Amino acid sequence: MDGSSRRDSLVRRRSWCCSFAVPPSSPDSISAVHHSKPIRRTKTDPVSKPISNSVPNSPQSAKSGLGLVGRIDPRRILSPGRVSPIDSDPTVDSVQEMGADLSAAADSAPPAVRSQSFRAPSERFRSQPESSSGSGRNVFDVRLNLRGKKGGFLVLELNSGVLCANSEVFAGLMDDCRKGALSRGSSGSKICRIEVPEVENLAMFRETIELMFEDDITKRLLRIGVYRAIDVLEVSAGIMFSKGVLSCLKYLEAVPWTEEEEEKLRDLFTRFKFDDVTTKDILARLYLLDSADSQQNLSRQLVWSITSSTDANARNELKMLVKGLLCKSSVYEKDHPDLNKEDIYAICQSCLDSLVSLFEETSGTVSPKRLVKDAGKPLIERISRQVDNINWLLDILIDRQMAEEFVDMWANQGDLLRLHENASPMVRYELSRVSAILFIAMGTRKLHCRTESRSGLLLAWFGPMLLDFGWLQRCRKGLSMKALEEAMGQALLTLPLKQQYVLFMEWFRDFSKHGTESPNLSKAFQIWWRRSFLRGSETNAIESR
Repeated sequence: MDGSSRRDSLVRRRSWCCSFAVPPSSPDSISAVHHSKPIRRTKTDPVSKPISNSVPNSPQSAKSGLGLVGRIDPRRILSPGRVSPIDSDPTVDSVQEMGADLSAAADSAPPAVRSQSFRAPSERFRSQPESSSGSGRNVFDVRLNLRGKKGGFLVLELNSGVLCANSEVFAGLMDDCRKGALSRGSSGSKICRIEVPEVENLAMFRETIELMFEDDITKRLLRIGVYRAIDVLEVSAGIMFSKGVLSCLKYLEAVPWTEEEEEKLRDLFTRFKFDDVTTKDILARLYLLDSADSQQNLSRQLVWSITSSTDANARNELKMLVKGLLCKSSVYEKDHPDLNKEDIYAICQSCLDSLVSLFEETSGTVSPKRLVKDAGKPLIERISRQVDNINWLLDILIDRQMAEEFVDMWANQGDLLRLHENASPMVRYELSRVSAILFIAMGTRKLHCRTESRSGLLLAWFGPMLLDFGWLQRCRKGLSMKALEEAMGQALLTLPLKQQYVLFMEWFRDFSKHGTESPNLSKAFQIWWRRSFLRGSETNAIESR
């Protein structure tokens, strides 16, 4: 019984083996192949040294040449010619050499970066049997050995006719290679080997070479996208692949860019010089002619348009947009000149003149010729709009550290001070909103001005601020009352002690009458008291001298 079973098992096993030409893949057979030791060539191997040439290095390096940033699997990958790294007429020794190189590279590479050999994307790129008299695209008589700048290497077997027809750099190298072969008497060699060292992006180099075999390069660029198309443009420019350069420029000009892609393209144009006729459309999107003068004129037009806008929602949206573009901390500020201060102050003066006319309209003293053109809207709304415009301009001036002159301009508004006394509280408090911005800027050390300017501002507008503080609390419009109280006290303490005495006593009387309707400057008052009286002997000695 046991003998019969053993015979049946042998029959079944023999039949299983005969049904395949080779044993099927199994974990055991894969492991055995993977761990087989590579055949290494000894010093006596009769393999002649290849004829090699070098091309310039990456254009981003000091040596200038080919490539971009990247890292490819350090195994030999073939594209778009042969899949096998064996020559047209291989010898036993050359096969051994190739096997040793591939095995050593695979063993030395970390497991995470090992990958399958590259296969040509279309039938046109796959290798076909060569004959000794073969010609055309099916003859792969050039081997490019690409070495990455950060490690890894790539092998491409190509047709010399296609390569020379598309790249002036490789055409020159092929000519040198053939001349070198003839001088050595090795005219029978069918493979010309060219070394390309320090390629920054092996994948992009391979992608660019593949484009030489494409009938429709634009369709290929549509698949890879803008970011990689810029990489292809850089490699094409480095190897003088004119058709690739023209196709990339045409594609890039026709599509939108992200900010990252725009910066990458701008950087590429600073390192490469292209034909002006070819790149004029892209350069027109990247650079503005007469940018210094145009930017100043544009800024003035934007600011003027915003201050004259009558739509509240659109005006507020545009204010945030333009302020973000013009402020010192803006990410968009590059090499543009500063804003023209005279233009901004001219717009400020126009807003102040409009504000005077509006307050005269409230008192009935304005002449018909000076009536504001949008008189159909409520007077309170028109006054608030002009104050918003002034505060917005003031924020820009403070950010640019150009607001010192505005302090004097506001302190000398005698007409507005006179009209403030007779205006309704629900209207006049709008003027104190401008004073509040200046007080906060001075108290928080954002605005630096002379003693005369600070004294003139506080002596003129401190009293109106005390009168309007209650209305400011009820109609804050984004104003921080705590910050205003703290800043007012700090601003007062920057004045000479005699002027502090006058203004602090004025506040003391007002606070004793109106309480919370008046700002709380108790902390600053204590500091003034200590400086004035607890150190009085020192103060008297200084004043007597």
